[in-house]
Amino acid sequence: MPLLFANPGDEVKISGVNGNPQVKQHLNELGFNVGSLVTIVQKLKSGLIVKVKEARVALDSSLASKIIV
Repeated sequence: MPLLFANPGDEVKISGVNGNPQVKQHLNELGFNVGSLVTIVQKLKSGLIVKVKEARVALDSSLASKIIV
């Protein structure tokens, strides 16, 4: 399921990242790697705030839909 559909408070494990090579590299550099744990902090109208590797990151809905958990 895409990360976009996870609920606040959920801790999920990344099983894949979709998108073109530039998007995959950008997400990889932010810490969204296969096997990483991500916690959903808050849902917004435009996307999500997530905690990944002790950092909070805001993702718009198009990027959040490319991360598979």
